Amino acid sequence: MGVSGSGKSTVARALAERLGWAFAEADKFHPPENVAKMQGGTPLTDEDRWPWLRAIRDWLTQEAQAGHSTVVTCSALRRSYRDVLREAAGEVRFVHLTGTRDLLAERMGHRQGHFMPASLLDSQLATLEVPGPDEHALTLNIGAAPDELVREVLAGLQLGSTASLSSRPGRD
Repeated sequence: MGVSGSGKSTVARALAERLGWAFAEADKFHPPENVAKMQGGTPLTDEDRWPWLRAIRDWLTQEAQAGHSTVVTCSALRRSYRDVLREAAGEVRFVHLTGTRDLLAERMGHRQGHFMPASLLDSQLATLEVPGPDEHALTLNIGAAPDELVREVLAGLQLGSTASLSSRPGRD
């Protein structure tokens, strides 16, 4: 989880590959109307986000019920959004990728082909509710290289070997 430009996709793909888990990019769950709003520089409202979050939750549940552990990217900026995702079957864990506004803006400025314009970064930062201690989220600074972040996730969530994880539904 984290704002746009925090490296969610890069870290999540590498983590899923390392663990041999299914991977999903939350952006793929957005309806066309949400994508059009963001492309136009308009921040999403909660009403825009609820169906998107429920679609992700439902995918997580479907995968867990099929016995598959997963990794999914999702901004999950507010506790209430994370609460929807926690409704999924299986164990839901969050890794919060965070960095300075300058670093996030720089990363967003270098991306190509993404519908989220850099102009929405401040809106996302204003919306962000850092996970509380009771949410047991792992928070990592994005200044580290992606491979190092994956190692930190594996250690922080105690995801040592895929052999011990193959029958345990859960997601990050």
